[in-house]
Amino acid sequence: MAKKQIKKSEPKQKIRIRLKAYDHRIIDKSARKILDTALRTGAMVVGPIPLPTDKKKITVLKSTFIHKDAREQFEQRIHKRLIDVLDPTAKTIDSLMSLDMPAGVDIEIKT
Repeated sequence: MAKKQIKKSEPKQKIRIRLKAYDHRIIDKSARKILDTALRTGAMVVGPIPLPTDKKKITVLKSTFIHKDAREQFEQRIHKRLIDVLDPTAKTIDSLMSLDMPAGVDIEIKT
């Protein structure tokens, strides 16, 4: 019994974009903006893929002296998304570079 081997074509070039933000609404809008721009210029897009949210908890004493039982906890959440742009054209790269992103979003690009 011979099995058919199906070869998937590997993308020639891939851009991986990681987004980080404290607010999930801002990161979702930014991901949608990147997605629309890449699709409009003719590139294939995988994502946005939600990555695990980092939660940092900080415990602080409420009083300046004594009263050790009185504490307050603060939490900081960092939301992350991953977008892969497969086979980008020159027009895709130019339009992604000229995108205006909000101030609260950290963008990391790997090729």
